[in-house]
Amino acid sequence: MISSLPDAVEALISELTRLPGIGRKTAQRLAFHLLKSRSEAPRRLAEVLERVARDVTFCPRCNNLSEQGELCTICSAPRRSSETVCVVETPTDVLAIERTGRFNGTYHVLGGSINPLEGVGPEDLALDALFARILEGGVIELILANSATLEGDTTAMFIARQVKGQDIKVTRLARGIPMGGDLEFADEHTISRAIQARTDFEG
Repeated sequence: MISSLPDAVEALISELTRLPGIGRKTAQRLAFHLLKSRSEAPRRLAEVLERVARDVTFCPRCNNLSEQGELCTICSAPRRSSETVCVVETPTDVLAIERTGRFNGTYHVLGGSINPLEGVGPEDLALDALFARILEGGVIELILANSATLEGDTTAMFIARQVKGQDIKVTRLARGIPMGGDLEFADEHTISRAIQARTDFEG
């Protein structure tokens, strides 16, 4: 079927549908909103997207989002304790824990979890960088905040076995996080309780 929309608008809608949770109708509404505003909104959005593509990268220490070549805001904060490292899967998990205001350590973002069915192995995650941080010394506790899924459990057990025998305490968030749930969808009170009630963990 031939579209009645200009090619540029169709291209915009097509790109918007690539975003998670955005279907064709939602993409159309967003595109028409930008066009209808007839203001600087589309130009500002384009400039911000260009800046993100150009400047945003990953923290060389913890793999969280950061400005190009710089430590992230958490790793560079002088009042954060580097003795406690919370291992999470994604930057959105960092945001979820930070909302609680109950954690003052640092993070390590793996970039996912071990999932053989999807071809994701330990070498595909930021695990080498995590183990290098531990070998550097100074880490007293490792909090495994992997999602409460089979893949999250597999990843947590892999990490625990790799650091076993080292002088480091390994804990896991308490099961206030429901089985099958992701951190980014949990409320701050649930995450806060899970952090406070974390337990020793052995893979």
